Amino acid sequence: MDTPVKPPFLKLDRPEPAIDVDRRDDGSIVVASSYKLGPIADNLCLFLRRSAADHPDRTFLAKRHGGGDWRRLSYADAVAGSDAVTQWLLDRSVDRPVMILSENSIEHALMALGAMAAGLTVVPVSPAYSLLSQDFGKLRYIFDLIRPGVVFVQDEAAYGRALDVLDLTGVELVAVDGASATSFADIAQTAPGPGVARALANVDGDTVAKILFTSGSTGMPKGVVNTHRMLCAAQEMAAAVGEEKDPDRPTVILDWLPWHHTFGGNASFNAIMRGAGTLYIDDGRPVPGRFETTIANLREISPTRFSSVPAALAMLADALEKDGALRANFFKNLRGLLYGGASMPQATYDRYQALAIDTIGLRIPFASGYGMTETSSVNTAIYWETERMGVIGLPFPGMQLKLVPFGDKYEVRVRGPHVMAGYLERPDLNETVFDEEGFFKTGDAARWADPDDPLQGLAFAGRVAEEFKLASGTWVQAGALRIAALNALAPLVQDTLVAGQDRNFVGLLAWPNLAACRALADDLPAGASADQVVAHPAVRRAVAERLARYNETHGAGSTRLNRMMLMTEPPSIDGHEITDKQYINQRAALDRRADLVERLYASPLDADVILSE
Repeated sequence: MDTPVKPPFLKLDRPEPAIDVDRRDDGSIVVASSYKLGPIADNLCLFLRRSAADHPDRTFLAKRHGGGDWRRLSYADAVAGSDAVTQWLLDRSVDRPVMILSENSIEHALMALGAMAAGLTVVPVSPAYSLLSQDFGKLRYIFDLIRPGVVFVQDEAAYGRALDVLDLTGVELVAVDGASATSFADIAQTAPGPGVARALANVDGDTVAKILFTSGSTGMPKGVVNTHRMLCAAQEMAAAVGEEKDPDRPTVILDWLPWHHTFGGNASFNAIMRGAGTLYIDDGRPVPGRFETTIANLREISPTRFSSVPAALAMLADALEKDGALRANFFKNLRGLLYGGASMPQATYDRYQALAIDTIGLRIPFASGYGMTETSSVNTAIYWETERMGVIGLPFPGMQLKLVPFGDKYEVRVRGPHVMAGYLERPDLNETVFDEEGFFKTGDAARWADPDDPLQGLAFAGRVAEEFKLASGTWVQAGALRIAALNALAPLVQDTLVAGQDRNFVGLLAWPNLAACRALADDLPAGASADQVVAHPAVRRAVAERLARYNETHGAGSTRLNRMMLMTEPPSIDGHEITDKQYINQRAALDRRADLVERLYASPLDADVILSE
């Protein structure tokens, strides 16, 4: 039987992959793009001014006002608003960082852009440290380390508990909504003077634009110093191979990714600003009860590019498959999909291609990449057509990737103008995170997607620190096994923890996709609890069947999944289990849930454990 011919991909104006590979005698490999990087700007704020000069009336940012109509900020208004903030900061003689505690908003953007133009450092902090934390430990640690001159919040009352634990003596509190704080609306009325241009001219590549904090998944967050040169270099790298050269088709995105994280705050926000695109700020999140907001927004907004974490893309696929009008609006202008933060199951990719073919008759390019806070969000990317998930691509122009042998894969190290000089006030770490050639040691592992053809790119192979041995001495590659498990258990499972260190076999703890599980447990009442859903015989049977199918082709002790449990307690921010981008820290989560690990391996068998059929 002839293999059906697949429809072509929607064609993008992007180069073919090309790399230079230096294989060294010690087994390490240095990989660089064959494409050359052009000049690097030295002031991130000039991207905004250039876009405003070319497209003053185009919408830069938009956000729903009180859940109603979209409030839009043009490029010209963004320059005027940020200049007012710059002048206000100059009038106040602020010489310490501006700390931002709030979620993404137009005022957040203007405060940050105005501060950077004044030559000040912006420190956006995860709202979870203020709103979800119970001990405020990370918030207090960052505040004491930074010693800001200004703290910005969107809503003073909402952040009241967090503000009460901070010593705000000598710190000016600014709020959009607040009774005692300085009003942002008043700041926005400040008339810019000649000092704004002088301050902007004094900003150079070495000026610190931001300090972004890592997730703190294994302890207190680490402050990553982001200079203007780093952030500008990252944008030029990405644009060199990933930007469509079509000024008449500006990029339009709907994005929830937080600006205190390098993906949302650097990769997405800065790219929109540089390319004069439009960013619709999404108040939705890939969690039950909030994803409906994203769906409602996508009924109005037709993005040219949509990027999110794999969990959100799976939830969106559920909605697109059920709603033809939503599907038509989503694919109408779409030029590409991008996932990041974790590897995406192949099944999710297949669902989107089926939807795209049904809607527009073409397949949609699906991209991914690999970046870190320490590398300004970029290292590698896929900018060519591929059907394989888990591939992180090839290095951007202007940087080098060193692959150091580590078992049957490579430890990834990075060098280039986008890499940090070091962590804030952590000389102990800075002495160890760079090798003798100045490459940053990422702690991540990769292998060639096709060892015989490097142009197919690199595939992510997990965190080096997440590898472990079974009692037999067999190494388990937890990152790769997690991806395989998600593929095998889709769509019933949203994420997993791979257990088995010093045990006789591998086991899984998994967070269920409750929507998919409820569909199986259709005889339960609508108000049934999550515990009731995961305990339902139909759910347990479906999970066991998927485990059995997986194990038919994975018989080795390092890859076989003998048993698992479904968890209903969500991952904890304070427990270091999860980041705002929904990345699960395997080691921290397994440590926190040690009691569940013991139940998973208990004898006699725990009633909640599901065995492979």
